[in-house]
Amino acid sequence: MSIAGPAVLVDPILGGRELARAFCARGVPCVAVLTTPAIARHPWSPQDFVAVLHHDGDIGSLARAVAEHAPLCIVAAFESGVEVADALVDLVLPGTGNEPGMSIAHRDKYRMATALRAAGVPHLRQVCSDRHEDVEEWIGEYGLENHPLVLKPPKSGGTDSVYLVAGGADWRPSFDRILGTVNALGVRNDAVLVQEFAAGAEYIVDTYSVDGRHGLVEVCRYKKYRRHDRLGVYDYIDFVAPHDPAVDVLFEYTQQALGALGIRNGAAHAEVMLTADGPILIEVGARPAGGAHQELSRLATGDSQHDRCVAHHVHGRFRTGYELRRQVRAVYLSCPRAGILRNAQILDRMDALAAFHSKQLSYGDGDVVPAGVDLMTTLGLVILAADDELQIRAACRVIKQLEAELRVEPAAARDDPPLTAAAG
Repeated sequence: MSIAGPAVLVDPILGGRELARAFCARGVPCVAVLTTPAIARHPWSPQDFVAVLHHDGDIGSLARAVAEHAPLCIVAAFESGVEVADALVDLVLPGTGNEPGMSIAHRDKYRMATALRAAGVPHLRQVCSDRHEDVEEWIGEYGLENHPLVLKPPKSGGTDSVYLVAGGADWRPSFDRILGTVNALGVRNDAVLVQEFAAGAEYIVDTYSVDGRHGLVEVCRYKKYRRHDRLGVYDYIDFVAPHDPAVDVLFEYTQQALGALGIRNGAAHAEVMLTADGPILIEVGARPAGGAHQELSRLATGDSQHDRCVAHHVHGRFRTGYELRRQVRAVYLSCPRAGILRNAQILDRMDALAAFHSKQLSYGDGDVVPAGVDLMTTLGLVILAADDELQIRAACRVIKQLEAELRVEPAAARDDPPLTAAAG
């Protein structure tokens, strides 16, 4: 088999490292593009690349450097690389990417909902501004004075700085905490996104598309909870069987959302709330799911977005659906407060559980741990896999009991806790 050229991966950090390995396993060399100097400070594997290119702000110059490698494809491996990858595809491999001019809507959550509204697709009501007055006017216009609101950065991920404000409560302190800060993806929050709160069951809908045809890679259901005013502390994620009645409803809606956003090629990672009135998009990333999700997907279904990316670009293959081979649950661990972890060894008891598959823990005894308020401040996760769902549930109960028994002594928290999980 003759390969046309290397796969160019934009920001192959954290979970995106696995995409390079998937290409290399098929004999395809990879070129890395790093969008900012800060990106290289996150875990990645430079040894997996035949060349590393750096974006200095001149997209034309970067495109010429990429074109010299005669690439097979250009793919965003992580959320921070989406806009640069879109631009490079348009300049180097025109016609093989997404709809031109829609890139900002693939990163900015306000623009996402605006695009859905323009296409007549159900969406959250929202406003994005750097002024209290604009939010006050919006709340009054839609009669949301006594309704719960969600505030978040418009271009971050991993439930970073997502606040829930109860109906009638003062939203301004949360607004002011977000505005002007630098978010988890290194972007300054020059505005704050304020949305109506959507109640229901939250799902992941992961897809892979080729020329506007969308294939379903998997559907997962989140369980999250609130910690004080922070919304989006991960508890666990389950993979949903393809025959579950929710799957067809979610996939049909997600395809409408992808069409409205001009996402025609490659992976997309959508978070969709299934409300009493039907599905509604929380957000979508025009890139593969991050963190350990590709490993989880392979374990549950025998496939993943990374595998479909390789199958598409190397073998010209496209798959429409998925199968659930075994029950898989990812259980996230976190602490209610920052401090020094004193009894991490009790987590070793998880290894003996019948459904235990593996664990990825970021801290040990004596380490300073952050308060768990989002995906980036978890202690890690435990992967459970079994044919019997009852074994999964029993193991999860034991893990959550061990989590409750973790002992954390007061201490000054780290200024910058490590980014241990990708943006969703």
